Amino acid sequence: MVDFGGWHMPLQYEGILAEHRAVRTAVGIFDVSHMGEVDFTGPGALAAIQRLITNDAAKLTDGKAMYTAVCYPDGGIVDDCIVYRHGPEWFRIVVNAANIAKDFAHFQEHAGSLCAIDNHSDDVALIAVQGPQARGLVARLAGGDALLQVPSFGFAAATVAGAPIVAARTGYTGEDGFELFVEPARAVAVWDALLAGGAAPIGLGARDTLRLEAKLCLYGNDIDATTNPLEAGLGWVVKLDKRARGDDFVGGEALAQIKARGNTRSLVGFRVTEGKNIARPGADIVDAGGAVIGKVTSGGPAPTVGGAVGIAYVPVALSAPGTALTISQRGKTFAAEVVKGPFYRRPEPSA
Repeated sequence: MVDFGGWHMPLQYEGILAEHRAVRTAVGIFDVSHMGEVDFTGPGALAAIQRLITNDAAKLTDGKAMYTAVCYPDGGIVDDCIVYRHGPEWFRIVVNAANIAKDFAHFQEHAGSLCAIDNHSDDVALIAVQGPQARGLVARLAGGDALLQVPSFGFAAATVAGAPIVAARTGYTGEDGFELFVEPARAVAVWDALLAGGAAPIGLGARDTLRLEAKLCLYGNDIDATTNPLEAGLGWVVKLDKRARGDDFVGGEALAQIKARGNTRSLVGFRVTEGKNIARPGADIVDAGGAVIGKVTSGGPAPTVGGAVGIAYVPVALSAPGTALTISQRGKTFAAEVVKGPFYRRPEPSA
């Protein structure tokens, strides 16, 4: 057990490698109740969401969710979040645990006059069920096949172990599965039912190796207030066109200017190509003369694909797949190569 942003969290149960493999080959469960939930309710809920997020929530229908960024006026990232539309006057944003207070204050400052904004983080437990057998397990526990019809980034209500839940087909592992929203008082019963159904408990260590293989950003490492979504490879969730119809958003003007002039750096994935070296967060990317030109933000072993991988900010000129990089760490240099897209993609279809 370790301290994680003020939470007492499991680093590992059986072991990081065994837990990683359990999620890639079968099903694992994560207690992610530390995540934050903020609800937007009332006639102005959609307008408030649109004011805050870079993505276009007008595209959401009831029972659908979307990944997005929330930005400061200068385009820096407040947080990366998922927005869930429960109804035309009820949206929920799930935020990163360490950012709950900061995000809530930002939401209130920039959209508090548009609708009711309430922090329900202490009222909601969240259990992630991930892996090729995850959807089948949750559907069986829910007593039917209805949840198997939920599309990616969709969600639906169900009952597991006598507890009302909302099962969202989202996750942070590169695998298919659900994230289950449940009342805290019922969370243990749901957790125990999942364990009895064959799921393995998964700690923070494997959560990090899983998300790294899928090249999913971690706030505080790969993105933060000093980075913008365009340079972080999140341009696909920046919908500048919504501004033309009156849905301007915080940071929209800054991001439009950044897009017009172009970024000077890009967040890229890389594979270590020399020896058994493992790049760690904070390691430098250097040029032929040893000058620092970039920074590793995440790195570690990749149990499923083999070797060691990482994520780093590099000059745009060095961001093309196949580009050779030199990493400097603890007085030692070693070679790496830029890789396109996620290091791991799950086999399709997943059931």
